[in-house]
Amino acid sequence: MKQANQNRFVTTKRGMRSRTMALFSYLGILCLVPMLFNRDDAYVQFHARQGVVLWTWGVLSILALHVPIAGPFFFSFSAMVIALLSLVGICSVLLARAWRIPGVSIVAGLL
Repeated sequence: MKQANQNRFVTTKRGMRSRTMALFSYLGILCLVPMLFNRDDAYVQFHARQGVVLWTWGVLSILALHVPIAGPFFFSFSAMVIALLSLVGICSVLLARAWRIPGVSIVAGLL
């Protein structure tokens, strides 16, 4: 049981620069900054990948607005979920942890 809890999140002792860059990962297009400039920091890359998935989902939901009936519903739903998951990611960074956001982390693992 203890092993399963350790795989869920990882406590890290990171400097302020790593935490700041990881925080950028959940602020829309700013997720590209840590993705491009901190390739050597696994903690920052973990958060940047999740941030890129959330940002891509947001862009796709904006494009879905062109679909007549379902588009606005999909956009509204996506905006709420993305905001909530971004808040979870920000809390993860502030607590210096690496939480795997369900669903998002699976897609982020493919990047």
